[in-house]
Amino acid sequence: MDKEKIRPIYSELQGYLSQMPTHGFSSSEELWRRPNEAVDELINISGKQEYTRFKIATLNGDIGPFIRVESARTNLGGLISRLHAEYFFDEQPPFSGMPQTVINQNQSQNQNQSISIVLEIQEKIISEIPKHKEGSKERNFLEKVKSALPSIKTMVDIISIILKIGSELNLSAQEIHNILPLS
Repeated sequence: MDKEKIRPIYSELQGYLSQMPTHGFSSSEELWRRPNEAVDELINISGKQEYTRFKIATLNGDIGPFIRVESARTNLGGLISRLHAEYFFDEQPPFSGMPQTVINQNQSQNQNQSISIVLEIQEKIISEIPKHKEGSKERNFLEKVKSALPSIKTMVDIISIILKIGSELNLSAQEIHNILPLS
């Protein structure tokens, strides 16, 4: 029966959907090429050409092809739901665990955002260190914050570390801002 041949594709599509960003636009070819290859394989196995409508369409821009992520997610979600209804109706629906998926996705997005901010702060510190005399409390502050960055996991950690080190060196919030202007 087609069901066991389709199951790996069904799971693969769920995997692509779970890893796809939640909104915006993307020029990352992986976000449409692999899901579309899976749809082609599904059509080949099932013989159902109507699955073609679930392929992710690209748009053309100045930078090349791109997709609207919300449309891609809609197509993948629709196809996964359709496959569930046609082949796996006697099993737990694929999105019944959706809150966990959303939580994991939000955690991942928050972690990526924190990493991005840590890298921005690191670049700023590197550019600010030479502006201060060796041995000065300003340079000491910057070097201590820089050395603490690898242990940072969240936005709260970033703020806590900056304030803690500033406090240890008797720096006011205004002095911290003057030493490490992040805005």
